[in-house]
Amino acid sequence: MTPATRYYSISSFEEITKSTPEKSLLAPIKKSGGRNNHGRVTSRFRGGGHKRRYRIIDFKRTNAEEAKVIAIEYDPNRTARIALIQYADGKKAYVVATDGLKVGEMIQSSNEADIKAGNTMEIRSIPVGTFIHSIELKPGKGAQIARSAGTSGQIVAKDEKYCQVKMPSGEVRMIKSECKATIGVVSNTDHENISIGKAGRTRWMGRRPHVRGVAMNPIDHPMGGGEGKTSGGGHPVSPWGLPAKGYKTRKKKNISDKYIVKKRNRK
Repeated sequence: MTPATRYYSISSFEEITKSTPEKSLLAPIKKSGGRNNHGRVTSRFRGGGHKRRYRIIDFKRTNAEEAKVIAIEYDPNRTARIALIQYADGKKAYVVATDGLKVGEMIQSSNEADIKAGNTMEIRSIPVGTFIHSIELKPGKGAQIARSAGTSGQIVAKDEKYCQVKMPSGEVRMIKSECKATIGVVSNTDHENISIGKAGRTRWMGRRPHVRGVAMNPIDHPMGGGEGKTSGGGHPVSPWGLPAKGYKTRKKKNISDKYIVKKRNRK
């Protein structure tokens, strides 16, 4: 026990049943170091980190056949666990694992499937009050909402064209009834309890130290410079002068705001 690791905690990984990924479902990831195609840094404090390979996840779930769960695996690219499934014809795929999903279980993506954790179907076929994850926002586009560890939405109301879904943030939003979702809660629910414990662990994830603006020189940041420590004297801004706290930059709100029934920040 050292000062660096006194509050260090990791997952137990007890649900993991396979340590090596499926080779046919891997893709390379090229590191950018936060740089764009011109070589300029557009996302600061990125770089380094452990080498990873991307696991190709089936977010669309278009195959309506039953599939058998043959492994629960760790994915370095996301907080949730992933499940390796195999269809009757031998094809394999990765899906975001639902909490409680076990090896040997059968899951299906069909409106005729049973209402059980891991099955995927259109929202209109799922009963009101059910917890769902991997939710589509546009029919056929693939899951976009509630994909990280321990998250879920909840169906609160339905009509013919739209269903009202309570998002993980608390926002209630109308989503088209033909959009797909998976029943249950995303796996690895204990992820929120993990304590990083030491700075080196964030470096493994590819995050470099974040330098405060007030610690910089005036040439590097609008809030830099001054004799000794300075506080106040101006609103907090980004290195390029854009207000940093509470300044709204969103445009074209009418495109999606009309689907919001209840905002997340309204009591």
